[in-house]
Amino acid sequence: MLLSFRFANHRSFRDEQQLNLTPAYRTDEHEHAVRVAGIFGANASGKSNCLDALAFMRRFVIFSDRDVEPGLGVAREPYLMTAEALEAPSHYVVDLDLNGVRHTYGFTLDNDAVLDEWLYHYPLKRKRRVFERNGDTFAWGEDSNQRLLLERIAEVTAPTALFVSTVVRFDHRQAAPEGDPLRAVYRWFQRMFTRSQPHVGGSYRSGWPQSDASRRTLVELLRAADVGIVDVVEVATTVTDEQPALFRPSDLAANERRMLRNARNRASRERRRLTFAHQGPAGEVQFELAEESTGTQQLLGLAIEAADVLSQGGTMCVDEIDASLHPLLTAKLIGLFQSAASNPRHSQLIFTSHDAALLGTIDTEEILHRDEIWFAEKDADGASTLYPLTEFKPRKEGENRQRRYLNGNYGAVPDLSTYLFEQALAARGPVDGEVTD
Repeated sequence: MLLSFRFANHRSFRDEQQLNLTPAYRTDEHEHAVRVAGIFGANASGKSNCLDALAFMRRFVIFSDRDVEPGLGVAREPYLMTAEALEAPSHYVVDLDLNGVRHTYGFTLDNDAVLDEWLYHYPLKRKRRVFERNGDTFAWGEDSNQRLLLERIAEVTAPTALFVSTVVRFDHRQAAPEGDPLRAVYRWFQRMFTRSQPHVGGSYRSGWPQSDASRRTLVELLRAADVGIVDVVEVATTVTDEQPALFRPSDLAANERRMLRNARNRASRERRRLTFAHQGPAGEVQFELAEESTGTQQLLGLAIEAADVLSQGGTMCVDEIDASLHPLLTAKLIGLFQSAASNPRHSQLIFTSHDAALLGTIDTEEILHRDEIWFAEKDADGASTLYPLTEFKPRKEGENRQRRYLNGNYGAVPDLSTYLFEQALAARGPVDGEVTD
């Protein structure tokens, strides 16, 4: 599980920020991190950039050793509003709970190379160094039982690549020791999923859930959405493609043309597609994906991904979750992640939203707990800040978070000027065909 994420000098975030997922109120000693975190704020406040920083860290961990191009440096996205930030390093750090053991992994980079990289873990609650890197200099932990191998891999680690990425790539055939911190951290990033925009269409040939539990979760979400779907069926069909002849038939003798017709090269492949059962007056009717509404297609993409994460474990990050789902359905999805029964693997959902309704209640039950709510706000310099609702004391007589947020009590709302709107409309001039006095 993700315990916290710290980052600095990424897009609109100039100074170091921390998304801390440690529970603030709950007393369950087995819950070391909240399962849901929602980030709210105005347009261009930095909500999406927070998730983008985590997504950048994931991409760099998984692909940095493959994307090495000599002389091209590192493709990062620093804060652009000052010349100092353009040259200043960016850094990214995660604290993770992996099989009950805390791990801290991070790195610092600039436009040219990885400056620092480190990994610690805490077996028996005591800090142990796995490795530390400063440029091309490495220091190893005392209990490293693969030191000679790691030293050889360190020698071939490119200046613009992470050591963790290189270890997994060069040593992928080696049997990893039980509880190996390097591979455990890498696998956590592999199981993290980021979704930046709604997905429409597609065959979902690779995304269809493979486990029965995932499929049941998917169908439950679609039924709960009240889009008319009562079941989803995966259909496999064989498609045969005729290969083009190397010669025109006119160039061949008659007997050769006959042989070509009888023994034409054919390539067969299997295509999988989903059909959706709707209940009609005469029974179930199957719809193709293209016959479903755009909203249903968006919902399907999100539901497939959520079902897999809940079933397999991992962290799911969704930008602008309200662009795909009705508030009641978003609340249903949040509830699935919050519930130990539907989320036994402690999977996490981190999302951004403009929808203030998610700060309220349904049937007197809070959709989000206080320590699951975060805000992003941008200052006059264009620098974003991330802060939690727990910084504000709850009112003794009860707290209508939705109303207080829209009233600006928590910040993170747009500063709208009626005067400027009116001036903009007045300055537009007459529109073609418009009659003016």
